[in-house]
Amino acid sequence: MGDSAGSQTNSEVKSLQIELEDISISKISERSVTIDVAFKLSNPNPRAMIVQTMDYQLFETGYSETEQITGGEIGSRPQGMVEFGSNYYTLLGENSILLKDSKTIKNTGNTADLWAAFEDDTNTWRVSGDVFYNLSSMTSGQENELHFEFTK
Repeated sequence: MGDSAGSQTNSEVKSLQIELEDISISKISERSVTIDVAFKLSNPNPRAMIVQTMDYQLFETGYSETEQITGGEIGSRPQGMVEFGSNYYTLLGENSILLKDSKTIKNTGNTADLWAAFEDDTNTWRVSGDVFYNLSSMTSGQENELHFEFTK
């Protein structure tokens, strides 16, 4: 009954889903700040997906809407032949995973307003980027791309 696993197998494949799980400052000193970011990726399909990489840019919008303060890449995209030990993630059907990253920014002394917001924990964040994933295996099926943007 209802929406069980016995539904048709040739149904439309649903896109990967992404949520911003957390952005927080885990460590701060006069010289540097460490920012932790976590994303929740969910696979709404019964079959597994391969999440290759996620690129993101982090902005502190009180400081600048256009100048990113940091960013990164989680995972890696295969170049040519699939490498053993490649850094990608298998996302099982109807499951989710957390992808986390941590970035340290040095205090240059030129961004007093930004640093004050870090110290007071009054940051306004915007994070945007792209996730690259395949629906079955690394060698078959097309690569899919999902753009995202969150504010916190």
